[in-house]
Amino acid sequence: MKKRIMIIALALLGVTGGYAQSAYDAAKIAQEDLSGTARFVGMGGAMSALGGDISTISTNPAGIGIYRSNDVMLTLGYSLTGTEAEFGGNTFEKERARWNLNNIGFVIANKFSNVSPLRYVNFGFNYKKSKSFYKNMTMQGMLGSLSQTYEIAALSDGLTPDFWEDSRYGNFEHQDIGWLSALAYNAFLIGPSLTNDPTDYPLLDNDGNHLSDENGLLYQDYGYYSSNVADGYHSTYGTFRSRERGGIDEYDFNVSFNINDRFYLGVTFGAYDVSYDKYTFYDEDYGNGAGYFLESFNRINGSGFDMKIGTIFRPIEASPLRIGLSVHTPIFYRLTYTTGAYIQSDVYMDDDQSTTGWYVDTYEQLGNRDMEYDFRLQTPWVFNGSLGYTVGNSLALGAEYEFENYSNMKFKDVDNYDMDPETNEVKYTLKGVHTLRLGAEYKPISTFAFRVGYNYSSAAYKTDAFKNIFSNSVSTDTEYSNDKSRNTFTVGIGYRGSLFYADLAYKYDVYKSDFYPFYNNLEGVQMEATKLTNTRSQVLLTLSCRF
Repeated sequence: MKKRIMIIALALLGVTGGYAQSAYDAAKIAQEDLSGTARFVGMGGAMSALGGDISTISTNPAGIGIYRSNDVMLTLGYSLTGTEAEFGGNTFEKERARWNLNNIGFVIANKFSNVSPLRYVNFGFNYKKSKSFYKNMTMQGMLGSLSQTYEIAALSDGLTPDFWEDSRYGNFEHQDIGWLSALAYNAFLIGPSLTNDPTDYPLLDNDGNHLSDENGLLYQDYGYYSSNVADGYHSTYGTFRSRERGGIDEYDFNVSFNINDRFYLGVTFGAYDVSYDKYTFYDEDYGNGAGYFLESFNRINGSGFDMKIGTIFRPIEASPLRIGLSVHTPIFYRLTYTTGAYIQSDVYMDDDQSTTGWYVDTYEQLGNRDMEYDFRLQTPWVFNGSLGYTVGNSLALGAEYEFENYSNMKFKDVDNYDMDPETNEVKYTLKGVHTLRLGAEYKPISTFAFRVGYNYSSAAYKTDAFKNIFSNSVSTDTEYSNDKSRNTFTVGIGYRGSLFYADLAYKYDVYKSDFYPFYNNLEGVQMEATKLTNTRSQVLLTLSCRF
């Protein structure tokens, strides 16, 4: 009941501004992968206090101040992403493999003085693939009495004939009609419910005559019902498939300072390029020749920027202990959401025991184009504290803690005005994320190193989170996945010569999710979650020259 009240309240809030953006899109864009050089990944990324690696440019900018020589490096990666879905006693597996350029960068170390407090002023640039969206997923099985059309019918309540055009095909650019409502109504998957209340709209036949039944004249109250399932047809068999592509490219520019070889300060300016494509297919089969399928095509493209400030200091001159502190501003994104949808239905006709087919393509309805919306997204602040400790030249240990409050993310329109409904949805759906990183490097000899690392990140989604679609939204992808905590395990080896060095790392990332093809708004009926196990294995090779 609490969820029902919440979704109704959010839908009402969305009447003036609900377009397509969701908390799930925001979280997907805000979250980063563990990525960078093979040394950095091999140590689990726990190098914010140790420094001396180009990848710390994006965690603690002061880490670049540790450098005392120039450095140029390149990292190549091969990854295998897998999704295992368990539903109704069946298991479905999908995998996706690809090569990518994971990192390329350089550091220019400028010795300033041997006697003044300022010893080095260093400059760095680094490109990295901070996020990969590549993922395939599928599930199918019996949904019992549940149907996506119930959610669509609830979103359509209140749409009287005044909202629609003369033809059944409503205007897909109407500011008060959501695309799910328009698609389902045009495909005869939903229809207005009937009453005998003369204050409602009269129900007429094709000749304009008032219809009646044994209880009297019939009226439409424009609460909507699901045409196929509500009349007692067979159980729903649902099939879902999705394909995600793209990533986020990060470009970091750094200046850092070494003061007395005990205090390091750095600033990084970051630029981001977002390219995210998602295709979803959802099918319902009622077992009597009736059913439908809905395809959604979504893209998010754009760019953003942020700034990171960090420091590393040795509190005890005679001790190798280092303490690191850094803060990252929100990433300020300007993004474009592009979407289109296609629906095809076979509607069961009671009178002649047959089905009639209908289809609607938003691309055609909009004059051979997709719908586009520009918006702004502000990600959370990031706070990072780290420790680093070395034992001679043979052992390095790193640990760090990071916090991001995802519920503080904000949506704004292109004119920088707050989009309160979307931002409120973020607060209802997301929470703070705690991340722990641990890493170690051991050198049995000066030129060879073994590395190991571990990451833990708590879940970003609240336990009762669900995807809200506003009543006037152009969004048609109803599915959502509540990801749980994430664990990452890494190992690596490295070779150091006088000029050339090479590193190799392996990363295994795993987290579980509860997946739902749509939000279940029926009281007393519980939807079984599809249990997902998401994995990503990645091998990284870094080649570098230090001079």
